[in-house]
Amino acid sequence: MSRTVYVNGNFVDEADARISVFDRAFLFADAVYEVSAVIGGAMIDNDAHLARLRRSLDALGMHMPCEESRIAAIQNELIRRNALDEGAVYLQVSRGAADRDFKYPKNATPTLVSFTQARRIVDDPVAERGIDVVVVPDLRWKRRDIKTVGLLAACMAKQQALDAGADDAWMVENGMVTEGTSNNAHIVTGEGGIVTRQLGNEILHGVTRAAILELSHREGIDVQERAFSVEEAKAAREAFITSATTFVCPVVRIDSQPVGDGRPGPVTRRLRQLYIEMARAEAARSKSDAVAR
Repeated sequence: MSRTVYVNGNFVDEADARISVFDRAFLFADAVYEVSAVIGGAMIDNDAHLARLRRSLDALGMHMPCEESRIAAIQNELIRRNALDEGAVYLQVSRGAADRDFKYPKNATPTLVSFTQARRIVDDPVAERGIDVVVVPDLRWKRRDIKTVGLLAACMAKQQALDAGADDAWMVENGMVTEGTSNNAHIVTGEGGIVTRQLGNEILHGVTRAAILELSHREGIDVQERAFSVEEAKAAREAFITSATTFVCPVVRIDSQPVGDGRPGPVTRRLRQLYIEMARAEAARSKSDAVAR
């Protein structure tokens, strides 16, 4: 079944979706994006994703293509048209189309593209068994806090992990873990506390990361926001990743070395359960609000 996608004001069949060959996303990766999870036909943490979209656009001197409420309406219409119950909504904004030139065009109209992807998130078997990661050098640019579509280095790291028989890579700079290819990295200490890298230009300011840290505080789990080394990660009691479409996923091996007992640990499992409960409650509220309107 073909999907309906959104391109610059129009809902069209994916086979008919077109953007200009001169679009700066294509020529320069001059674009930013967001991915919002969908549970029960409702988006999770979407307000935070749209706030981060605005932050990324501001950092690059781009304009919002329309009001955030209009973007949310487009996303919800895509969910409706594609009968999406569980999965994700991808959203991308570029500076627009202009003749190829490194300088920013003055009068380009931003390009807005969005589409849905159906996938299992809540009952994901990968989260039950955990993932293996390998350690690779972080080759990315210095503004990883901006969620740009320039993801080639992350793709290379992901492929390196797959070629090594692993599931993902943790990228390392100066001996310290930055993040995964599309997720934030966390470890659990022997005392049961969480360590995750502090916010800065070195990592993406994860929406799910923020939610998990808030849940951890509510649960009385100690949280340290600081860099940690590969050696500390390998010696940790547990490790996990967070992202919009994995929620909380255990890391059970690093460079083929088991983390803890090599199985998903209780802290990771508890946080995943809490986040799923929160997501389901948010989805139920969204449905109720929609019916009320």
